[in-house]
Amino acid sequence: MQRRDLLKAMAAFGVYSMMPAIARGANVARKYEGVTLNVSIFSTAWPQLIRKWLPEFEALTGARVQLDTPAFPVYNQRADLELSTRGSAYDVVNVTFIYTSRWINAGWLTPLDEFIANPNLTPQDWGLQDFLPATLAAETGRDGKLYGIPYVVEAMLAGASRYDLIQQAGLEFPKTTDELVKVLQAVNKKDRVAGYITDNHYGWTFIPYLQAFGGNVFRTPPDDLFPTLDTPEAVEAADYFARLIRDFGPNGGITYTADQSLQALKQGRVNVSDASQTYLAQLGNAQTSRTLKTAHFGSMVSGPKGAFPGMATHALGIPAGSKNKEAAWAFIQWSLSKQMTARALEAGYGSPTRHSDIDSQAFRSRQVINGVDLAQLSIDAIDQAGKGGYMKYRTVEFYPQVDQQLNKAIALIASGQLSAKEAMAQAQAGTLADLKRAGAKLS
Repeated sequence: MQRRDLLKAMAAFGVYSMMPAIARGANVARKYEGVTLNVSIFSTAWPQLIRKWLPEFEALTGARVQLDTPAFPVYNQRADLELSTRGSAYDVVNVTFIYTSRWINAGWLTPLDEFIANPNLTPQDWGLQDFLPATLAAETGRDGKLYGIPYVVEAMLAGASRYDLIQQAGLEFPKTTDELVKVLQAVNKKDRVAGYITDNHYGWTFIPYLQAFGGNVFRTPPDDLFPTLDTPEAVEAADYFARLIRDFGPNGGITYTADQSLQALKQGRVNVSDASQTYLAQLGNAQTSRTLKTAHFGSMVSGPKGAFPGMATHALGIPAGSKNKEAAWAFIQWSLSKQMTARALEAGYGSPTRHSDIDSQAFRSRQVINGVDLAQLSIDAIDQAGKGGYMKYRTVEFYPQVDQQLNKAIALIASGQLSAKEAMAQAQAGTLADLKRAGAKLS
């Protein structure tokens, strides 16, 4: 397709203004001719949408984009190694939430402030402040500079695929940890439906319960990173959480991934879960969900010390070793411009990071399921996480090691191999050893 023909087509669809300013003028058309941008983002809905629209970016800028979308664990392993060597294999990367502090504060990513402030590279109306503050805060380094533009944000909510069974038991949607157990005791295996399921990434799904019982991952992150996984509060939380999986989950519940949990909910094989809004919203898909009419949703349950819904965001950033930083920024600000994010929303994308998208009718209309506004529940959880500061544990550079220790500990408890006290003591010892090997300063 010729650039002129493409511009006409884009104008007809009202998307011409989404292009970087550098690509709009005739004198700078195809400025990045001959540049190949290597972009790597773990496989999820957003990059699959962007892949379809890459020819437009390439025609307007002259750059060629090679988009790699490996599985989440594969991506993280590759990106962490490449960034740590300050290599030039990637020009744009996914800034994974649990690696945010490690990658940013080690100097492995490029500050974006100068690109954003340059009117020759970024239109004035591009709208950085349109992004949710909590998502931008997560991408800001200790130096106050911005290193990533968020494209997805997840807030942990609670959902029930068979709320009708809860109502038949004379109960309401649970709001506390005690109420959750009462509900599960009443509905487990009713109508051959298991009571509870959760994603076996326990370094994500367990923490809201850990904090609800008064525990935490570190003493006072990000300043004091001494792990606190064997405290009485942590042991009590682990025992409670593992019981949900063991006593009320389906056979093999400790093996369920996020996708498997979602399918079980949509098929009505399990009832209650805690998961991100992007997953729970799919219970409202009339084409794929058998539990559309019986689904219900609410906030994460509150424990003795309150409610602490999890929040995670992923962003696009530029490696410090990239040799095509300006073109890389053109790709980022094009793909996450207001027009492109709105376009993704119209195509069904369900995890926007811009206020203008979240507040749009196109998004809100899909988020109200059986009278419950998931978008508002999600916004409330994101705001709470951003203001509460309790997600700081997840962005410290050593959290990936702790994450793996928690995955093992909860699986050992839920499977009955170790008591909660034994498993969490083992996780504490393993974490201490991991952090010392990684060079963490522990007091």
